[in-house]
Amino acid sequence: MAKRFVTIWFRYLKTDWFSLRQPHLKEVPFVLAAPDHGRLVITAANPPAHTQGIDKGMAVADARAIFPSLEVLDDQPELTNKLLVKLAEWCIRYTPMVAVDPEDGLILEVTGCAHLWGGERAYLMDMISRIKGFGYHVRAALADTIGTAWGLSRFGEQASIIAPGQQSEAILNLPPPALRLEAATNDRLQKLGLNQIRNIMNIQRSALCRRFGQHLLQQLDRALGTEEERIEPVVPVEQFHERLPCLEPIVTAKGIEIALQRLLEGLCNQLEQQQKGLRQAILKCFRIDGKVEQVEIGTNRGTYNAQHLFKLFEFKLPTIEPGLGIELFLLEAPKIEDVASIQEKLWETVGGLENTGLNELIDRMVNRIGPGLIHRYLPAEHHWPERSIREAVSLTEEAVVDWRLDRPRPVQLLAQPEPITVAAPVPDYPPMLFRYKGKIHKIKKADGPERIEREWWLDEGLHRDYYHVEDEDGCRYWLFRSGHYGADTSYQWFLHGFFA
Repeated sequence: MAKRFVTIWFRYLKTDWFSLRQPHLKEVPFVLAAPDHGRLVITAANPPAHTQGIDKGMAVADARAIFPSLEVLDDQPELTNKLLVKLAEWCIRYTPMVAVDPEDGLILEVTGCAHLWGGERAYLMDMISRIKGFGYHVRAALADTIGTAWGLSRFGEQASIIAPGQQSEAILNLPPPALRLEAATNDRLQKLGLNQIRNIMNIQRSALCRRFGQHLLQQLDRALGTEEERIEPVVPVEQFHERLPCLEPIVTAKGIEIALQRLLEGLCNQLEQQQKGLRQAILKCFRIDGKVEQVEIGTNRGTYNAQHLFKLFEFKLPTIEPGLGIELFLLEAPKIEDVASIQEKLWETVGGLENTGLNELIDRMVNRIGPGLIHRYLPAEHHWPERSIREAVSLTEEAVVDWRLDRPRPVQLLAQPEPITVAAPVPDYPPMLFRYKGKIHKIKKADGPERIEREWWLDEGLHRDYYHVEDEDGCRYWLFRSGHYGADTSYQWFLHGFFA
């Protein structure tokens, strides 16, 4: 299938933008200017100024000699790229492959997209009319190659559509600048009387190369389609994605749910065929007012279970504001991983961390309460309590060492031990009571001490004597005294954890 491209030309891009923000400028001849070697030079002129013979590159002084009441505004050099990027992002509703054509245009690869609008003519006209509705002067063309579409959008008829394979005939009558040549090359061609591309095509390629260089032949080949030309989309296209244009704007919650279900079915079919599992998905909703609503989900393990993924999105769908209506839904999977089909079947019969139900439960909890709030921990090769555990990278990561079971350890370990005051009959005995956060806890049972020495190769400090105690309410705590007891030395007690 031959590729198809649309090029869009914004003849008065920046002046249109100024006119949109200052409506009185639409009927007033005005230009944008910037200093250049000590003089003001026009960088853009609006249509009324252009009809007066004023154009880009003229000095402001010369332009005012032609039209004394000409209004001059300061140019914003960075504005062009910002506008083109914004317009390119808006055009994603027509195709995911949209690139900026520096200075004043966009390039869209539209292969296989036009049928969704009822054909190429309706497709192109919808694009043109909507951009014009924003207030921009625009011309566009559609062809097999970027070069042909580019030349026709600027030098051909408005909304030109060239049938597949007909680009050679379409460009014959166009002037050489339609090939996107350098200014010096255009000047030389004009001086030689080569005013149409047909004149160039009648000359031997070797002669053209010697006289005008390889660039002219390259641009001609690109226009004819004998050399492929690629574009760099403003938004990278994910390998796995699904698009759903809407014949009528969607404004209801039920409509959004139906659209999401269709997108998930298509995306999960893609993933299953290639034995891939989704780890992250982004739903983008393009509204008719140009705004984009977006929600995102993640999973702890790759999956292509459409029903499970829909439940994860279901929590976040109410946050989508359809406004006047959503005209395009786009579902992307930026993060995927390999998933073996046999593994998916085994999950139905095994338990523990491999259980599918457990994985789906964790996914629902994470997507409801937020990422970073559910953790899994593994034992670490340290006996100092603060270093004896570490956070697991994933749900399936295996422990390098076994959990220590010979000594009780609290279910909740404080990141930093908190100081407490205690009363003990003999300093080396377990305390009779302790005060924590203003409350006195009378101890009924105690076990210890368990001495834990510091890891001297990591840091220096006192050892700890730990006690496992239970108060009169049946609550159990992990307390320790820092260092040896001595009548002439001070020591401190700490609370380090809570048992279940």
